[in-house]
Amino acid sequence: MRQPYNYNHQVHQSQRSAFAALFLVLLPIFFPNLFAPLGRASPSLFSEWNAPKPRHLSLLEVALHWKTPIKQQFDLWSPLPNQGWKPCIDSADSPSLPERSQGYIQVFLDGGLNQQRMGICDAVAVAKILNATLVIPHLEVNPVWQDSSSFTNIFDVDHFINVLQDEVPIVKELPREYSWSSREYYATGIRATRIKTAPIHASADWYLENVLPVMRSYGIAAISPFSHRLAFDKLPVEIQHLRCKVNFEALAFVPRIRLIGETLVNRLRDPSGKLQASGTEVLRERTDDTEKERAGKFVVLHLRFDKDMAAHSACDFGGGKAEKLALAKYRQVLWQGRVLNSQFTDHELRNQGRCPLTPEEIGLLLTALGFNNNTHLYLASHKVYGGEARISTLRTMFPLMEDKKSLASANELAEVEGKASLMAAVDYYVSLKSDIFISASPGNMHNALLGHRAYLNLKTIRPNMLLLGPLFLNKTIEWSEFQHAVINGHKNRQGQTRLRKEKQSIYTYPAPDCMCRA
Repeated sequence: MRQPYNYNHQVHQSQRSAFAALFLVLLPIFFPNLFAPLGRASPSLFSEWNAPKPRHLSLLEVALHWKTPIKQQFDLWSPLPNQGWKPCIDSADSPSLPERSQGYIQVFLDGGLNQQRMGICDAVAVAKILNATLVIPHLEVNPVWQDSSSFTNIFDVDHFINVLQDEVPIVKELPREYSWSSREYYATGIRATRIKTAPIHASADWYLENVLPVMRSYGIAAISPFSHRLAFDKLPVEIQHLRCKVNFEALAFVPRIRLIGETLVNRLRDPSGKLQASGTEVLRERTDDTEKERAGKFVVLHLRFDKDMAAHSACDFGGGKAEKLALAKYRQVLWQGRVLNSQFTDHELRNQGRCPLTPEEIGLLLTALGFNNNTHLYLASHKVYGGEARISTLRTMFPLMEDKKSLASANELAEVEGKASLMAAVDYYVSLKSDIFISASPGNMHNALLGHRAYLNLKTIRPNMLLLGPLFLNKTIEWSEFQHAVINGHKNRQGQTRLRKEKQSIYTYPAPDCMCRA
């Protein structure tokens, strides 16, 4: 008599489980407001559970079976030829270190790792302009990722000081008589020694007129906020050279980040595992060109497709009404619904190249350029909007795609896990060592690596957004036409030297300020 009871009980239990699962799947669709994000780093349940179907199916079907011609592969993976430029940051007429410093200068840097990196370079330049002693910059806690990593957690502080010892005096900590000048001190009220009015892209004269008097009066001045606070133009040559020296020579990551980064690079170059031993020996420089040619090649893709990017772009990414409601709610929480591009339709934004490339679209771009399913692809990215489901099409196209967590063990990543700045530093290191770097959409990491790799004459592909937007809008375009347009539209976007124009960043375009004719 117990058997029917157990059987019926199991049936009812299975039905209840099925209804519960269906309810959980449908809940974010019918009640999207319940899934508003708790913070910028938190995805909505909708974005994780409801990846849209491919939007460019006809192109995708061809791309998945496309065989790249050998010559196209050879051209794609060939290093950049010598372009007649070389690093040039030592100025013969650079003024010597003054015998007496005018005082101490502190800066408080916000933003992510790469924005802070540029701020550090500017801080050294400002200290030089003022004949001041620089206190190791304070990195603010990022409100998005809540990472409290300090300068010394990320950068090799002794190397930083030693490289710049003939340029600017730098101290790790303030003398005891200035120990009150802390972040907490400035957070409690208006202070005479704090400069809050530094304009964006201020001139050298502005610092001499507004900061130097404060420093002379009190022996110290603190500038907060300090982000993009020094102009790129109309500065002495030696100041420009100094900014380049900081960026490309003085800012080295701490050994543990370099160790993890080099371990990942070796595993990408030798997937068979011959180079998987980790230890200080992997930090050696690989200078043998023959060895490099024998080693495997890999490309780094910075897939800048996080939820902030999707929400702020005001573009449609194929998730239907539920996705639109989820992103609209997210915008309301973060920016009171204000989005810069909201006055344009999705079609207009895409036609202007102002929509981030989706993982599917970046996969089609890579295939058209000549990357195939044997390509070792390293994914450098924060959490992707839509999670693994959103990225599945890209993974199908590039099954050898890796990231930090797939290449390294939990023990190897223990020191950087959960710390966004340290994780970004590892990605930066791997990106700099790659044969080719490509960023799906412009941003601080894209700009920083574009400049750093240009300085080293390394291949970097810049997606032509103005070209790609209309191409992806064309739903009847055939693969041959798409590929032909992509190849022609990216011939001169692979790392060729571009001279900096007025108001452009010296950190993105290092020539001619940081480089000279060979």
